[in-house]
Amino acid sequence: MEVYAVGGAVRDELLGLPVKDRDFVVVGASPEEMLARGFRPVGKDFPVFLHPQTHEEYALARTERKTGPGYQGFVFSAAREVSLGDDLARRDLTINAIARASDGSLIDPHHGVDDLAGRVLRHVGPAFVEDPVRVLRLARLAARFADFTVAPETLALMRAMVADGEVDHLVPERVWQELSRGLMADRPSRMFAVLRECGALARLLPELDRLYGVPQRAECHPEVDTGVHVTMVVDQSAQRGCALPVRFAALLHDLGKGTTPEADLPRHPGHEARSVDLVAGVCARLRVPADCRDLAVLTARYHGEIHRAPQLDAAALVGLLEKTDALRRPGRFEQLLEACACDFHGRLGWQNASYPAAPLWRQTLTLAQGVDAAAIARACADPAEIGRRVHQARVAAVERLATPDKPLA
Repeated sequence: MEVYAVGGAVRDELLGLPVKDRDFVVVGASPEEMLARGFRPVGKDFPVFLHPQTHEEYALARTERKTGPGYQGFVFSAAREVSLGDDLARRDLTINAIARASDGSLIDPHHGVDDLAGRVLRHVGPAFVEDPVRVLRLARLAARFADFTVAPETLALMRAMVADGEVDHLVPERVWQELSRGLMADRPSRMFAVLRECGALARLLPELDRLYGVPQRAECHPEVDTGVHVTMVVDQSAQRGCALPVRFAALLHDLGKGTTPEADLPRHPGHEARSVDLVAGVCARLRVPADCRDLAVLTARYHGEIHRAPQLDAAALVGLLEKTDALRRPGRFEQLLEACACDFHGRLGWQNASYPAAPLWRQTLTLAQGVDAAAIARACADPAEIGRRVHQARVAAVERLATPDKPLA
């Protein structure tokens, strides 16, 4: 029985990056031997075990054989005679097909170390085309390793996979899993650039793909189209260290611009309402978690009004706080402001500009929160009047600091 460290841990160690999780491959053993040594089985499709002390994953060396379309159409063999070379040959990229023996030596039959040095994402072999998840995984790694390029021959295989309909077999859960991980990378825009270059974006997120080539309003940055603007916004969310719901909202906030009638370009009137419907459709299709879905819908619907805060009167300011449920969910409202700030700064030359809307909204929320709604309710003889009177009190609180001569700071 021989044990080798494999995969991302070896890759990241060679890149000088922190290693979070270590995976190991076991050669020359059977499931029964692993159980006898105290390992706990966790694999459903093939033998994977947890170490009895470290709880790290140990998988028996295996081979794969394609039997049907999609990423589930495989038969696995983890027989004792499967070699380390056999196991490494089934992996996706050369930089993930490097093993380290217990003595520290590297086993690198596919020259992954050279590709690490050359900053290249390259497939191991022709079997790459058999698993459509690899298209997503490579795009996600491109977002994490932004200075890596995709080998031309690998990009050609990815295009062939799209043309053959392989990516159409991806289930929503896997698409969301890889998409969310890519959004949390250092340069999320790289993921969508790679997916678009191979044609997969049009199959997986056609609503986003339609934004490319659609012009922006003249006062924004007409030198780039809406698709580029959206990826700039997403990269802003990464640079600002935003949480996943904010990054997802940044990605989808302008979907409605992809359906603007040509006669209305480049103004995009009503794109917010169209965006809401499209965002809801994407979230339903990909089974997006509720926190990401809700923030994305709010951002799509209200980002224009959030930007226009300096032009709104007190009643409109308070009205939007109430429509977004900001008084009961101030944390989510703060995330809405973060997504809108990313939209504002995701424009050429605007990255370091002042965004006055955010502090104005925060001050407005603080003033509205200062209204004692419970006291108003107790003093109101007609329960049907409570909501209106609370709203009026909030507007009055904001108006005291927002007069024509003294705008909110």
